[in-house]
Amino acid sequence: MLRRLLPPRSIAALMLIAVGTPSAFGWSIPINQASRRVYLHVGNGAPAGNSSATSGPINLVRVSVPANQLGNGVAQAMTSNSTQSNSLQGDNYLTCPTPSSQLLIGASYQRNNNGAPASATLRVSSPAVLTNANGDTIPISEISWTVGAPGSGAPNVIPAGTFSGSSQFLATIPANTYIENCHSFRYANSAMRAAGTYAARVTYTVTSP
Repeated sequence: MLRRLLPPRSIAALMLIAVGTPSAFGWSIPINQASRRVYLHVGNGAPAGNSSATSGPINLVRVSVPANQLGNGVAQAMTSNSTQSNSLQGDNYLTCPTPSSQLLIGASYQRNNNGAPASATLRVSSPAVLTNANGDTIPISEISWTVGAPGSGAPNVIPAGTFSGSSQFLATIPANTYIENCHSFRYANSAMRAAGTYAARVTYTVTSP
């Protein structure tokens, strides 16, 4: 999802659904100077140069744990309903070859040399738990992500991690720079849970003071 708001803030959200040694690579690309603005997309979005596009779908990642594997401690890969495989920044590079199991995340910060802050900050915020219709919960810390971008050797552009139920720092975006990589989510499956569909929404933000 993409939401653009000219300085200083951009917001996008992701819905997580659970039923019943990471790599860390990405792209860091210099971009032209421009009037101060930030850009963010999570999954499907609009190209960075499309100034008329301000929002997009809230993409879902989900997992359905087989009955014979419930709570056995074997992490379960989550799927995505995103269809965005190519970079949204200019070159249309195939960053996420399998969007059904990956989510393309990218952000940029542009400024002129006019005293604006030297960088912007990418963060993600999550609730403490996923909840089902009966009020049963799963800790959000059961969901983690690994990252990668084929052919790239730029480390830790947006690092791997685990949702914490709070606001988490992800990356600093230098002025006139675009960063992106693919996130693949996993459900830890560390305990038996009550039957049901559990959901939570996490929100990504880019801010520049």
